[in-house]
Amino acid sequence: MSGDGGAGRITLPEIDSTNAEGFRRAASLPGPTWILAGVQTAGRGRRARPWSSPMGNFHGTLVLKPHEPPETVALRSFAAALALRDAFVHLTGLPDSFALKWPNDVLCNGGKIAGILLESQGLNGPAPILCIGIGVNLIAAPDASQVEAGAVAPVSLLTETGLRPTPQAFLDALAPAYARWEAIFTSEGFAPLRAAWLSHAARLGQPIRARTGTETREGTFETIDATGNLILRTAHGPVAIPAAEVFF
Repeated sequence: MSGDGGAGRITLPEIDSTNAEGFRRAASLPGPTWILAGVQTAGRGRRARPWSSPMGNFHGTLVLKPHEPPETVALRSFAAALALRDAFVHLTGLPDSFALKWPNDVLCNGGKIAGILLESQGLNGPAPILCIGIGVNLIAAPDASQVEAGAVAPVSLLTETGLRPTPQAFLDALAPAYARWEAIFTSEGFAPLRAAWLSHAARLGQPIRARTGTETREGTFETIDATGNLILRTAHGPVAIPAAEVFF
């Protein structure tokens, strides 16, 4: 598994945020392009939380220019999650170690090893930009005290498997894996991604808590629907949740 799946690659020693750099460079990029940074000084996760970005971990962004409705574009978070899992399995040979946590995390032996952040500009206009930001704890993970109570504890690939791929080697596996899922998505739609994602979903059929703003719902993680919503079976029936923080 090699090459970037037809995408370009820009490698920088240090940057504030690979997503921010993606937006700055997007107009000049001729096609899909990966931006890889050795260090991020202002990396961020969902809800603008800081993302720990030490040297040796993976900090990358894929810049795309998709001409689709925003709700369709957003489904690429599932393509990214599937590609991440493929890359991990390719590098480690440990398929049973990696699971997918809705909406956009990858778990290794039950701990969070990678996160995905989609950001976009101008999706309904003539110059749409999508930045798929990916952070992977290759050699180091934040201390458990740095995450909120009840959240999945962070882990690194090094501590969980003993393997230490470079960020460049990880991208060598990730880029073609993403290109494959992108091709499936654009030619066949979300259905095959949904089926594949569910086959690797963490806590499917088990009790979870989904927090949306100030409201927390408890129930059984039943499935994800055709638009990527989490379907939570509660005491009052199934509820579709488009976005939430999930706790086990």
